[in-house]
Amino acid sequence: SVCRSNKSPWVCLTCSSVQCGRYVNGHAKKHFEDSQIQASNHKKSEKHDKEKPQHAVCMDCSSYSTYCYRCDDFVVNDTKLGLVQKVREHLQNLENSAFSVDRHRKRKLLESSSLNSKLLKGSASALCATGLRNLGNTCFMNAILQSLSNIQQFCCYFKELPAVELRSGKTAGRRMYHTRSQGDNSVSLVEEFRKTLCALWQGSQTAFSPESLFYVIWKIMPNFRGYQQQDAHEFMRYLLDHLHLELQGECNGVSRSAIPQEGAMLSVGGKCCINGTSTVVTSVFGGILQNEVNCLICGTESRKFDPFLDLSLDIPSQFRNKRTKNQESGPICTLRDCLRSFTDLEELDETELYMCHKCKKRQKSTKKFWIQKLPKVFCLHLKRFHWTAYLRNKVDTYVEFPLRGLDMKCYLLEPENSGPESCLYELAAVVVHHGSGVGSGHYTAYATHDGRWYHFNDSTVTLTDEETVVKAKAYILFYIERQPKSASDSKL
Repeated sequence: SVCRSNKSPWVCLTCSSVQCGRYVNGHAKKHFEDSQIQASNHKKSEKHDKEKPQHAVCMDCSSYSTYCYRCDDFVVNDTKLGLVQKVREHLQNLENSAFSVDRHRKRKLLESSSLNSKLLKGSASALCATGLRNLGNTCFMNAILQSLSNIQQFCCYFKELPAVELRSGKTAGRRMYHTRSQGDNSVSLVEEFRKTLCALWQGSQTAFSPESLFYVIWKIMPNFRGYQQQDAHEFMRYLLDHLHLELQGECNGVSRSAIPQEGAMLSVGGKCCINGTSTVVTSVFGGILQNEVNCLICGTESRKFDPFLDLSLDIPSQFRNKRTKNQESGPICTLRDCLRSFTDLEELDETELYMCHKCKKRQKSTKKFWIQKLPKVFCLHLKRFHWTAYLRNKVDTYVEFPLRGLDMKCYLLEPENSGPESCLYELAAVVVHHGSGVGSGHYTAYATHDGRWYHFNDSTVTLTDEETVVKAKAYILFYIERQPKSASDSKL
């Protein structure tokens, strides 16, 4: 009604005017604030008259969630006559009718063009991929969700879980809108994660709003409350840890299977379990490191096994200097350089002296990592953000990474016990940070689905090619274990 923006439209349920949300130009909120001032002036001049409406309640025209500015919270309950639900259904009917017209128009265009034309390649109906709305600096979450949605053995497990109805009675089956006033027992991260994954790859022409998932995250992960930019890697770790914890127990009275059948062997011995019973999180992402520390004084060796869900790799210091356009001939940093830096023998400095049990005091020592067990999905995080004396700087160095055939055999503790292809990995997804600082910038993701590469940029999803993917300055890389060829394949 004010700025003609088509982003984040909210309709006032008192006067039906439509304005943009607080993370666009904030006209919907200003509409409420102006009505409060008017109501306050009206009270002073006409004390005995009926209170003037304050336009406090509005509805998101995209996700149909209802919000009250006076309470500063989302609203679950309806009027006795169910007026809010009627508005929701009316908006949905308007949207569906608009989509049917749009689909008809696009069908006409596609019929008039060849199947190999650029129009078919770029149309939403041809992509079958669904974007995720940005709820206010939530690109860090969207990039991780899109990456995880393209890891089939992980994603399919959640999509096949039975739905959990968080409410009962007349409202059973309706969408749940969480509020901060409800107890933690009323929310399920697994359930909202499942709903979000189910909404992706359904060919919807409009982006899905992960609003319900985001507010569950607000409840159970206080670090991510608010709308400031967050670190995508930190979010991924919190998300996987909380999914793992929730899957171990019972979710809202409905028992969840703790681990998929294919991963049942991983729980034997408990080596891959992180914080208790193994789940799909640890069976897919879980690996084991062996940490060897040697005392340089007496030679005592200490070995420790550490489970991991991802490895954080330093970009070697010799590659960190920014090169100008005229210095492109210098050495290129590769993913193998980062892995070698992580696993090579190193001498611990004075601040990391090892407590030697034989010498009975802290001594100089060396440390080396071996991979004792590789995961099915190998997640690698490149440490691009480093603290200086005053701020956190970004290492913008390009790191060359393979799309296929990442060989991890030379980093294994016992490589002789592994098969010829059990150490080879294929790239499934890449998260990229654009910008200069961790608290700013923008996250996008590249991922492969059914042999085609896609670029996920919040609401926008576009087809891309391998040449574009390999040029990306990766922040998080997801590699999937190469499946061994069957006997029939090897004959061919």
